[in-house]
Amino acid sequence: MSSVQTTTRFWWVRHAPVNHDGRIYGQKDMPCDCGDAATFAGLARQLPRGAIWVTSNLRRTHETARAIVAAGLPGPDPIPGPDAPAIADLAEQAFGDWQGLTYEELRGSRGGAFHRFWHAPAHERAPGGESFVEVMERVGGAIDRLVAAHRGRDVIAVAHGGTIRAALGLALNLDPESCLAFTMENCAITRIDHIDDAGLGNGWRVVTVNRPAR
Repeated sequence: MSSVQTTTRFWWVRHAPVNHDGRIYGQKDMPCDCGDAATFAGLARQLPRGAIWVTSNLRRTHETARAIVAAGLPGPDPIPGPDAPAIADLAEQAFGDWQGLTYEELRGSRGGAFHRFWHAPAHERAPGGESFVEVMERVGGAIDRLVAAHRGRDVIAVAHGGTIRAALGLALNLDPESCLAFTMENCAITRIDHIDDAGLGNGWRVVTVNRPAR
């Protein structure tokens, strides 16, 4: 007897650029620049119609989602955000006391010991914040709930660089430190499919990473 394959397709989009003046912003609720109309038109052409939309609880994801809808891709009214449900577990990593520091100030505070790709090693918790390991745990829980609620659907998830790194790491069964080697581009599409059947091998398939909007 052949098994029935059910695929839930996650279309991850990192939010539009933030003018952070070279400072760590993490979970600071910063606005983003949605002025590049061609970028959002490109996203609207590539993303699926009839999808479930989710965002984090931070405004830059709401603003990005609204700009995609305004560019011509039908979405919920209102989109997830202040007036509709958003998922706090999809937020960027909380950097606590480091938020607001420049990268040079952070490096100086650490006695010159700095991470090649990120603000700190994956297992290190920022003072008053969280570690990337903790990000992976909460993002993983959110993804599991989305798969259970929307099995077999397209899910457009407008989120953050750290969130999408965590999703890739979970799909590829990477250790948390390896996830930090991914560079996630603003307004790029990363598609990861969850495949639910009795077949052998991993239940996730990575289709594309950082596909440009145009």
